[in-house]
Amino acid sequence: MADLTTAPTAVDIAAQVRSGTMTARRATEEALARIARTQPAFNAWQVVRRDAALAEADAVDARSDRFALPLAGVPVAVKDNVPVMGQPMRDGSAASDPAPQPRNHEVVRRLRAAGAVVVGLTRVPELCLWGATDSVFGITRNPWDRERTPGGSSGGSAAAVASGAVPVAHGNDGLGSIRIPSACCGLVGLKPGYGVVPSDLGAGSWHGMAENGPLATTVADAALVFSVLAGDASYATVGEPGTLRVALSTRSPAAGVPVSKEWSDAARRVARLLAEAGHRVAERTPRYPATLMSTTTLALWTTGAAADADLFADPTALEKRNARHVAIGRRLAERGHPKPGARERWRARAEEFFADTDVLLTPTLAQPPIRAKAWSRGGYLATVQANARYAPFAAPWNIAGWPAMSVPAGLDGAGRPLGVQLVGRPGSEATLLAVAAQLEQLQPWPRVAPSAR
Repeated sequence: MADLTTAPTAVDIAAQVRSGTMTARRATEEALARIARTQPAFNAWQVVRRDAALAEADAVDARSDRFALPLAGVPVAVKDNVPVMGQPMRDGSAASDPAPQPRNHEVVRRLRAAGAVVVGLTRVPELCLWGATDSVFGITRNPWDRERTPGGSSGGSAAAVASGAVPVAHGNDGLGSIRIPSACCGLVGLKPGYGVVPSDLGAGSWHGMAENGPLATTVADAALVFSVLAGDASYATVGEPGTLRVALSTRSPAAGVPVSKEWSDAARRVARLLAEAGHRVAERTPRYPATLMSTTTLALWTTGAAADADLFADPTALEKRNARHVAIGRRLAERGHPKPGARERWRARAEEFFADTDVLLTPTLAQPPIRAKAWSRGGYLATVQANARYAPFAAPWNIAGWPAMSVPAGLDGAGRPLGVQLVGRPGSEATLLAVAAQLEQLQPWPRVAPSAR
């Protein structure tokens, strides 16, 4: 394959298409060629919209306002759990309706209005439930290590970007589904806070926990796509963070879940970099409620999934493990779960913690990515245990509804990416992006996996 380490970013492509030094059609043709090369190895794509994407690109080239489009001609991937008009929305499931969708989700409309070209839809696990991406449609693999998962549930989007097929992708995050795959694949991934980007996911966006956001290889690209999704151009300009109060925590929010030394050491290295840059860094951990990662998460997760499954054309065709998950959710819903008090108590503790903290820094994962295999054919408890053991850090901030992102933080001893999570108060997305950009300068990361070079 060609060396993609210097391939144009989304910022580069948009600038060239706006200026006329590149056409949207050429950018799209190049992306389609990269998809054709990488799809057999990584299985990132559910649908490749070759003819439709080329037609979209030609339409961008013909637009009289092309010079003003923030994403002019940028090839993007869209996660296969939001409607894209004219395409099925399979949500990783044989139980879903294979008929073409009659409308575009608002985030798809915004991407296209900004000049982006949707080249395809990316793989997800069924109902977007898990931190590994496999389903009846096959196993998606990590471009950094094909034996490992690219994470989930935005695993197809992460694999598409990390393989160099596209510079940016859409994802969404209900309990870590942007941050987990970003950490697995060495990417920048932002979960916005509640209400910043339209969600409208499934039956109720998992009780308002799920948010749409970007996955990218650079902070500037993530900020640009986020600005379009949020409908606020100011986010595209990443400023300086100033001097911040940063709390470092390497303790898992889930009792009894160990954090590997390589992942905790990565967070400590980043903390030292921030301290050397002038930030006030101290080691502190939020007071996570004892039941936060057990009963509270279980109630929200299972009842949200049950509501989504009710939208499927044939719920009887669910994977066996997910049918069990949905059945638990239905029983809990009948008993009045989830109870709002648990979330409110956790938000109160988070507010208390952030009274003298601007940014919380944690590892994004507790362990390396789990194996890429047919988890969908295995048992329910095995899947739950594997997911809980490797990815406990993300969920608390979905439950709170606060912004959080994953940023690359070097490589482990096996040459796989490490990542750190940055968390802030509601409304702090610009601050998190500024800190991430500072880290990108202090500790640059490879933009794509070695397999793409």
